[in-house]
Amino acid sequence: MKFLIPFLGKTKESYLDAGIRDYSGRLGRFAQVELPVLREKHKKNDPDDVIKLTEAGLLLEQAQGAHICIALDPRGKELDSLDLANLLNKWEDQGASQICFCIGGFLGLHQSVVDHAQQTISLSRLTFTHEMTRLILLEQLYRAWTIKAGHKYHK
Repeated sequence: MKFLIPFLGKTKESYLDAGIRDYSGRLGRFAQVELPVLREKHKKNDPDDVIKLTEAGLLLEQAQGAHICIALDPRGKELDSLDLANLLNKWEDQGASQICFCIGGFLGLHQSVVDHAQQTISLSRLTFTHEMTRLILLEQLYRAWTIKAGHKYHK
């Protein structure tokens, strides 16, 4: 299985970047991980809706080849780690070889990305920066794979 997690812009905080590299490496023992950094194409003074629509175009372009597209959005379904592990099993059973996770920018996801996704999930009812969300998602995917593998990491 391959996880495609496009990033809207570089991770600016070095501690988050280090965590992202750590967990993508850990997860890489179980699945392929691709973290393309997409160059933001909007101007600083663009209205919020223009920024979100521009970002949506970049994310949807990345998601085109994926078997399953997942939108990360606060309005999505909340899963615990075991639920996520079961979801990974389901996707494997369905033969999904590439899963794309779409994380919005600082304004969140445009509705077109949510509409395109087969599923919308929330990592928490709390609000995180989009850079923190990258790390949290990778850690949770790693945790789900360790659950699938029977490791005790999740306890």
